[in-house]
Amino acid sequence: MTLAEKHILLVIGGGIAAYKCLDLIRRLRERGAKVTPVMTRAAGEFVTPLSVGALAGTKVYGELFDRDDEHDVGHIRLARSADLVIVAPASATRMAKMAAGIGDDLAGAVLLATRAPVLLAPAMNPAMWTHPATRRSLATLKGDGIRFVGPNRGEMAESGEAGEGRMAEPLEIVAAAEGLPGVAAGPLAGRHVLVTSGPTHEPIDPVRYIANRSSGRQGHAIAASLARLGARVTLVSGPVALPDPAGVSTVHVETAREMLAAVDAALPADAAVFVAAVADWRTDGDAAHKIKKTEAGPPALALVENPDILRTVGTGPRRPRLVVGFAAETRDLLENAALKLARKGADLIVANDVSGDVMGGDANTVRLVSHAGVEEWPTMPKAAVADRLALDIARRLGALGPA
Repeated sequence: MTLAEKHILLVIGGGIAAYKCLDLIRRLRERGAKVTPVMTRAAGEFVTPLSVGALAGTKVYGELFDRDDEHDVGHIRLARSADLVIVAPASATRMAKMAAGIGDDLAGAVLLATRAPVLLAPAMNPAMWTHPATRRSLATLKGDGIRFVGPNRGEMAESGEAGEGRMAEPLEIVAAAEGLPGVAAGPLAGRHVLVTSGPTHEPIDPVRYIANRSSGRQGHAIAASLARLGARVTLVSGPVALPDPAGVSTVHVETAREMLAAVDAALPADAAVFVAAVADWRTDGDAAHKIKKTEAGPPALALVENPDILRTVGTGPRRPRLVVGFAAETRDLLENAALKLARKGADLIVANDVSGDVMGGDANTVRLVSHAGVEEWPTMPKAAVADRLALDIARRLGALGPA
């Protein structure tokens, strides 16, 4: 468990999402972490110190000017003893105070004094999250090296409005904490892994494009699993309707050529996992304006081949030590995967039959095709496939013992 024996200072901010911190404490302690809660006065309007302390199994801190706690400059002691500080929920006010360097309460003083990594889980009304002042705070804090998880999209508990502003779920926050460099020394700590995910969109005109039926779920799950094992992960993602995985550096692209450029910029890497369903072709020059229907019939589209990203990297001068490709097929699965392995310079091909509802679905059935043979895996949720593949990659890089 990568958080075992880590000292986590949990700053609980004001907001209805504070109730999720009760489960967050439990999840962190399940992984062996020691959790010390710091509650703001506003947090006490939503959860009680009694319940927080009972779950944490330790004292709850709250006041900056407490005679007993501050006899030895307690806020400095708290700040310096932490391996990680998590702020959840992080309100717009807390973010603004942090950005301005205001330490007028215990939480603010601790956040100014700590030398540990800081992870924020924002929670607020969508209008507050998108307000220019909050966006300025966000930019400043990111520039200061503060990490974020969420917020997610959904219905707000206090208003019934829907939008971006829900606090990340406890397990998402735990995953983000596990993926932070220097916090949890997982087996892939110190390794850089590059992952591609999602489809590419190749424009025909300003309103139409060529694409593949990829949701990005499998690629994003693999990136998250690798981060949880301690890797520094760069995810190059085509257009998807998914949040960026916690603890992962995500680069957003649209076309195959943009994806290749982003992949090249991310090298060198110890391993590269090419999950993206890259469009094989693009039009030979997309139209500047929408192509209109005419009586002459549909236009003739001249297609040209897109760059082969897997082959370019697998046979290139900056080839990672381990190159993993994906083969999405509707027939002759193993034969096509073996050909892809040989032609593209890969060490491993993850082959899956996509003739059903795999692309966009929640489960996957894969076979690992390597120069040593074929390994068959049972049907599993995509998250489980990702976890198992991440462990396999760690073994192939020598970061784990044999299975």
